[in-house]
Amino acid sequence: MIRILIADDHTLVREGLKQILQIAPDFQVGGEASNGLEVIAAIREKEWDVLLLDMSMPGRNGIELIKQIKEEKPHLPVLVLTMHAEQQYAVRAFKAGAAGYLTKESAAAELVSAVRKVAAGGAYVSASMAEKLALNLGVHSEKLPHQRLSDREFDVFRRIVAGQTVSDIADQLSLSVKTVSTHKTRILQKMEMHNQAELIRYAIEHKLMDDASTL
Repeated sequence: MIRILIADDHTLVREGLKQILQIAPDFQVGGEASNGLEVIAAIREKEWDVLLLDMSMPGRNGIELIKQIKEEKPHLPVLVLTMHAEQQYAVRAFKAGAAGYLTKESAAAELVSAVRKVAAGGAYVSASMAEKLALNLGVHSEKLPHQRLSDREFDVFRRIVAGQTVSDIADQLSLSVKTVSTHKTRILQKMEMHNQAELIRYAIEHKLMDDASTL
């Protein structure tokens, strides 16, 4: 039996995922979590075969959460389920220790196969995402502006373009307003932009936008 922990802040999404997973007789959804703290508590309380993790839960940087999970449970496969089809999100997730990366729009068709693959010790990425990753592996290819950002800066960037204020971000990430302001300044410098409007325009053009409610 493959024991699965589902982590997503939307109840309807969790219910939908459970319905998809129920078609496999050897799957057991044994737990649910709606935020990063609940995820950590759940992996400490029980042993799981697969963690199905939404990258955009409130209050915690998804990349940092994956890193902590892998530090505490290095053998627990983390299958990222996200709304983001942009390859930069996948690259960061895999570098943090994820075993698989699946977009929510592909979940109905690929979720069961993806869970089986990572539970068996393999890695999973959809064919469309694999193609995007392959096209961006050129050793001499110049990094896009948002690829120059650190994981923390990238998280702050996506919150800024989702419409959150510096104070909102500081509160959600448990940082000082000054620290977030410093991150914002560095983001503008690294991406060679001058204001928030340019960041938003860039995020729209590169399909990096988040709904503020999902962060």
